[in-house]
Amino acid sequence: MIPEIEKASQEEIKAFQEVKLKELLQYIAINSPYYKRIFKQHAIKPETISGLNDLQKLPVTTKEQLQQFNTEFICVPKSEIVDYVTTSGTMGDPVTFVLTHKDLDRLAYNEAISLACSEITKDDVLQLMTTMDRRFMAGLAYFLGARELKAGIIRVGSGVPELQWDSIQKFNPTYLIAVPSFLLKLIEYAQQHKIDLNKSGVKGAICIGEPIREQDFSYNALAERIVTQWDIKLYATYASTEMSTAFNECKLQRGGHHHPELIIVEILDEFNNPVPEGDTGELVITTLGVEAMPLLRFKTGDMVASHTEACSCGRNTMRLGPVVGRKQHMIKYKGTTLYPPALFNVLSNFKEVENFVFEIYNNELGTDEILVKIGSLNPSDELLKDIKDHFRANLRVTPLIEFHNPNTVETLRFPKLSRKPQLIIDHRIKG
Repeated sequence: MIPEIEKASQEEIKAFQEVKLKELLQYIAINSPYYKRIFKQHAIKPETISGLNDLQKLPVTTKEQLQQFNTEFICVPKSEIVDYVTTSGTMGDPVTFVLTHKDLDRLAYNEAISLACSEITKDDVLQLMTTMDRRFMAGLAYFLGARELKAGIIRVGSGVPELQWDSIQKFNPTYLIAVPSFLLKLIEYAQQHKIDLNKSGVKGAICIGEPIREQDFSYNALAERIVTQWDIKLYATYASTEMSTAFNECKLQRGGHHHPELIIVEILDEFNNPVPEGDTGELVITTLGVEAMPLLRFKTGDMVASHTEACSCGRNTMRLGPVVGRKQHMIKYKGTTLYPPALFNVLSNFKEVENFVFEIYNNELGTDEILVKIGSLNPSDELLKDIKDHFRANLRVTPLIEFHNPNTVETLRFPKLSRKPQLIIDHRIKG
């Protein structure tokens, strides 16, 4: 199930996207209160934008603008809105998004081709280990995508290893859709209850919410802990509510494939200029085919690199590498630039670490400080030394570390109304 445009040449993909860009600009110039105002303010005439190379003539859209002018981005009357979702708020106040029937069809198409990219077919059964309620787009997207693909899906929801294993043993899913650290809890439960992991029938897992790869596409420490105990294949994904689009790995697992019919991608430096090919920059996206709330040059805050060499899976699309981190969460610590995924990866080496959060704040000198709160049932001086040694060996610096009861840390990870774990608590004063 590879769309024809994804098998086309780079030149054909570029020409296709330029047509779609012109359609988008005409649409938002008429229907979007926000972009009508911005176009007038900057004296922008959509008809003067002739191609992707002209994107630089258009202003970017920031998360702050989306928060401040949220309803001004809506392009349809309320009578055409059929679904309401909100972002998780990991980078500030949550943002509301609305969808029309056409948008839900687009969401289903996106997830169907994304799941198919990760080798899932109509003969597979998926077990969904994330919520479909609480205005969460992801769970709904997976359900709609599986339905579009004609695959089976078991809607178990998040948490509760006992219930997850009951469903696995009753319904024999071939793939799981889960946060990878939760797979460790499933492994632990199976071992405690003498369940043979490798006779479960599960072939793989679509991993959401946490990184499982290094920048060279090898498994990181978290993924290694999973696959050394459970013979399954892990697939990395990248998506967000704002994009209504996913980047899934194919069978070769060399980055998340771009769907050019759904989204235009730019990777920009701090001055909003394109970075050289292969360099890391901020992912900036323009949505295509979105009816209710299309976005033009939206800055995601995620730092990534692109890969354009040919992929033997049959797709000629650009691929996104693993997210290095969020631009907002970049840390300057003792002369070293760090992103949270690198910090998370260190702790994934320790089975004694039940959970953790990183608190970032300004010290009395005004520079960044890091406090790691680790949940562990068996803390010890030896464990503390081992963790510090791992930080020093991998990152050349050692943050402050505290041990706490795992229940205390879990409360920090899941504040009120949160739908997914908050691993970073940023107390820094923003300049």
